[in-house]
Amino acid sequence: MKTIGLDELRRAAVRKRTQGEGRLVPGLLVALALAFLAVFLVAPIAVVFVSAFQKGAATYLAALAEPEARSALSLTLLTAAIVVPLNAIFGVAAAWLFSKHEFFGKSALLTLVDLPFSVSPVIAGLVFVLLFGAQGLFGPWLIAHDLRVIFAVPGIVLATAFVTFPMVAREVLTVMQAQGNEEEEAALTLGASGWQILFRITLPKVRWGVLYGVILCNARAMGEFGAVSVVSGHVRGETNTLPLHVEILYNEYHFAAAFAVASLLALLALVTLGAKKLLERWTS
Repeated sequence: MKTIGLDELRRAAVRKRTQGEGRLVPGLLVALALAFLAVFLVAPIAVVFVSAFQKGAATYLAALAEPEARSALSLTLLTAAIVVPLNAIFGVAAAWLFSKHEFFGKSALLTLVDLPFSVSPVIAGLVFVLLFGAQGLFGPWLIAHDLRVIFAVPGIVLATAFVTFPMVAREVLTVMQAQGNEEEEAALTLGASGWQILFRITLPKVRWGVLYGVILCNARAMGEFGAVSVVSGHVRGETNTLPLHVEILYNEYHFAAAFAVASLLALLALVTLGAKKLLERWTS
């Protein structure tokens, strides 16, 4: 009969304990992640919808049917429809420039692209007021030509575009840098033009980066508050977006209506995520 030594028993005990810890640690991490999501994501969204329907479905629908709410929804969708395509085009062009070319001042230009991440949205809105306001740098010229930027839709679009334009660029740039330039260089040696390389090689490779960047940009554009609040003027029915309309309703103690409009923003976010999933399934 084979005798089991003390060292073998110790090794077996260590191996058993290690296997137990190996199963325990992933379980604890999953439980921690689920608890974090429940507290910081699921619970706030649930509170918004519960509060929105607190006074019944009739009150909820009435809050969404108000002319001011419809105007805020239209302006929010219009702003996103203008800003997101512009930032998508700029983001792809900027990522192409930074990942495929080396030039003097590249680091400084890349820092400028990241500037909206470090500047407060309120400061960004104030800068546009100082530039395009009645007493601003271009204010007299705009007044002379009967053009309005501040307290009008163009100012809202400009402020939203400023705070969101790094979204697509940063996502696409990361993907382009990770994939390298080998396929583009091979196509170039075979005689492909720059446009052919862009549309047939580069864009198909980075389509998921573009998609994620567009989703982030769209979510930020629809939910932007600080910069838009400064340049909009809070003109009811004209320059109020959905976040601004929620603030007005909440400050006037119309809590059910405020949560109803807030739930509309949450629904728009869910629709965006659903469209992303459908697009992923279709392209795969």
